[in-house]
Formats: sequence, C-alpha cells, structure tokens
Amino acid sequence: MTISVNGEPREIADGTTLDAVVATLTRAPKGVAAALNETVVPRGQWPHTPVDEGDRIEILTAVQGG
Repeated sequence: MTISVNGEPREIADGTTLDAVVATLTRAPKGVAAALNETVVPRGQWPHTPVDEGDRIEILTAVQGG
C-alpha cells in the first residue's frame, strides 16, 4: 500500500505499524516524534498503531545546535 512519509510517497506492506515506519528513517532512541494524519502519537502507542493506505506520517527528530 502507499503512504506518505514526510511528504514522500512510500510503499509498505499491509499490517505495518507506526513503529516499523519510524524505524525505516531513524534508529534514534530519543528525540523522535511521529504524527499520523496530523495527530501526534505517543511513542508507547507506535507498536499498536496500524498504518493504512493513504495515511500521512510526519517524523521529526530533535537536533541540538544554535
């Protein structure tokens, strides 16, 4: 199925969860946030949040600097 990740189309398998999508972009243990269809999903819910055809996911990683 096709979804959008940070504005780019991606093909994923049926039954994929949000944690699996996030893992394709970053392995950072902290400082990562994910939103599904413009709603922030708490990190603890990622493994239990299914992703469906046409969903829009935004993944943000905090960076330090100034």
